[in-house]
Amino acid sequence: MIDVRKLRMLAALERLGTIAAVAEELHLTAPGVSMQLAALERELGLALTRRQGRRVVLTPAGTVLALHGHDILDRLSMAELELEALRAGSSGRYALTAFPSAARTIIAEACRHLLTDPGSGLELTLTTLEPEDALSALATGTADLAVVHSYSNVARELPAGVNSTMLGSEPVRLAVRSADRRSSTGGTIELGEYDRTPWITPTRDVTCFDMVDRACGLAGFRPRVVAETMDFAVQLELVAAGVGVALVPSLAVERLPDGVELLDLAHPVERALALAVREPSRADAGVRAISGAITAAAAARLTR
Repeated sequence: MIDVRKLRMLAALERLGTIAAVAEELHLTAPGVSMQLAALERELGLALTRRQGRRVVLTPAGTVLALHGHDILDRLSMAELELEALRAGSSGRYALTAFPSAARTIIAEACRHLLTDPGSGLELTLTTLEPEDALSALATGTADLAVVHSYSNVARELPAGVNSTMLGSEPVRLAVRSADRRSSTGGTIELGEYDRTPWITPTRDVTCFDMVDRACGLAGFRPRVVAETMDFAVQLELVAAGVGVALVPSLAVERLPDGVELLDLAHPVERALALAVREPSRADAGVRAISGAITAAAAARLTR
């Protein structure tokens, strides 16, 4: 019978790529991981790893077993979670992550509901991460649930083994100083009217920037970026100061500075929000309870 602990190490090597990374994730030493993998090879009578320069890589047999290992470990996790859900009901400790504007609004409201529910014994820890980092935390087990977003003009792929539920969507609008507003038709504006205007955008390493870049590209120009910040409140204050214009999701607007307007786009862009969990965790009673609270909070703020 295959040792599940050793199988977990082999599967982690296939996913992470190095013995050192496996050792760090599993809180072991690199020599200890190497010894366990060597013992697994002896037990099975097959070479599962080989040297490639200074690295250890999987053989074809090792790759096949590692892929089976991912499925087996997921099934074991699901069985453990289902049993725990039966024993513990809605109690337990869970790690939740969300991007800042969702954390400030939807997650805060969901936490308010959970904390005032006398029948809930859930303990939540919350971190704020952009979707790219949130999905990575989810895949590695650092987080149990993640609220992420995607844009109608920028698709987002989920890691293998991660399931998502749509929470709703919100419009993205152009923030302009009233004095700088161009003409509009039918209550909407064309971004091309602002092709010579300076732009304030999110930082270039996130999909929020890609959303702005693609929206402007569809309008026939590349934005002349004069300021970059992930804080939409800062973006709005810079708009009020006359620095430039910005595309801002509705949920990110906590307060609209004096003299700033939010204009609807003639070619709409929407930001969709989703709640992501690992597939084996869907059966967990605590995850279901937290998901329900988040879904209810989102329904009050987003369109379905």
